Amino acid sequence: MTPILGRSKALDAAWQLMAERLEEAGQDAKLSFEIQPNGRLKLNVDRLGALGESASLKWLRQTTAKMLPKIDLPDLLFEVDSWTGFLDAFVHLGDGRTRMEDIKTSLVAPLVSEACNIGYTPVIDAEDEALTRARLVHVDQYYLRVDTIAAANAKLIEAQAKVPIVKFWGEGLPASVDGLRFVVPKRTIHAGPSPKYYHFKRGITWLNAVNDQVAGIGQLVVPGTPRDSLHILDALLNLDAGVKPEMVATDNASYSDMVFGLFTMLGYNFSPRFKDLGDQRFWRAEMPGVETGDYGPLEDLARNKVNLTKVTTHWPDMLRVTGSLVTGQVRAYDLLRMFGREGRPTPLGQAFTEYGRIAKTLHLLRVVDPVDDTYRRQMNRQLTVQESRHKLARDICHGKRGQIMQAYRTGQEDQLGALGLVLNAAVLWTTCYLDAAVDHLRALPPEEREHDVLDEDVARVSPLKHANLNCLGRYRFAARPPREGLRPLRDPATVHLDEDDEGTGE
Repeated sequence: MTPILGRSKALDAAWQLMAERLEEAGQDAKLSFEIQPNGRLKLNVDRLGALGESASLKWLRQTTAKMLPKIDLPDLLFEVDSWTGFLDAFVHLGDGRTRMEDIKTSLVAPLVSEACNIGYTPVIDAEDEALTRARLVHVDQYYLRVDTIAAANAKLIEAQAKVPIVKFWGEGLPASVDGLRFVVPKRTIHAGPSPKYYHFKRGITWLNAVNDQVAGIGQLVVPGTPRDSLHILDALLNLDAGVKPEMVATDNASYSDMVFGLFTMLGYNFSPRFKDLGDQRFWRAEMPGVETGDYGPLEDLARNKVNLTKVTTHWPDMLRVTGSLVTGQVRAYDLLRMFGREGRPTPLGQAFTEYGRIAKTLHLLRVVDPVDDTYRRQMNRQLTVQESRHKLARDICHGKRGQIMQAYRTGQEDQLGALGLVLNAAVLWTTCYLDAAVDHLRALPPEEREHDVLDEDVARVSPLKHANLNCLGRYRFAARPPREGLRPLRDPATVHLDEDDEGTGE
């Protein structure tokens, strides 16, 4: 069976299953149809209701948050390095070796400087050789690079996947890609306009991929643009580490039928969150000589037909394009621009568009399932993880009002790469302490805890809460992590808010 025939049969089976489930659901179906004045059928889908929070989940979240030790950002990086050795990935540009004494102190300082967007002044100590301005400038220029940041990030991603609590969050197969936008108040060709996000200024978009284990697995810096779909594939094809994601959730701005086709050819299940489900076109695929089933009440919804002849004609070229993307001979951004010049797709671009309509319809049918909303909730959950990670990124990158002052592409990539690395380190640190807190609570006698620690509650605990993490000052680099094991957990019964806790955010 050819891939085209296989996808067509899969779509036919999905339509028939949808029709059967709609009839079985009856009045309990989570969707309905409306006849428009032009006679066409419009789909209305019930909004997802919020998942309730049990008393045991609220107790677990509050208790574990109180148990996390307070820590300053530099101390966190030193401690995570003691577990993973991620700072060893930073080697000299020239010979790939390190000869400096106390090099890790000289690495943590610029990482904090770049991630917090505060410059060198707060981290310099003229009395410490490892923290002089000359040393930090040298380390920043010759050690902090895109390739070394990616290598260090890979160690953190691998370590994150090995923490026992992570198995309750997922296996790394679902992921999401979204952009965090920064204003660049410098005159530079490496920033772009977007009135929606920057008003009359220019900026950049930091695209980052995050899996369901809450690890940032890849990142890409692009000039500010209201559309991210031209760059998302490039971010996915250059991951730092982790398993290849199967499902990739995005927001509505990343959608196009052609993007669906490219994602499908590369083995991804593209899952954008549509804001206008009722206005989307659904498609059916009919191969010559192959009969399709009866879709019952969905026949009118499935009135649009995919032109499979175009796909069959250009299939060899589509395979060659896919191979070029995988081997890195061409960027997805360049391909998508070339396939859709001036809003008119080329014949090859149209073939990808037609093939993508099959994947798009399969995605839509899962989203509007009249009985099971698991798929839609999985998408929303992953995008919520992404948004929470962006909030943590904003809190860490607090200097200069969150504006990036780098005028050149290399400087932008280095700075936001450092931010991504520090984010992963903070997530790994919190994950390890959450794991220890959960184990501690489970080891307590039943009479000493308010509720049982349930697996379904552990699955909804997030490592992106950070009220215990201090990023605002106290940049001391003499501290070292405990010699053995983790820091002692705090007693939740004795934790009270003090002045230092106010305004740290969660």
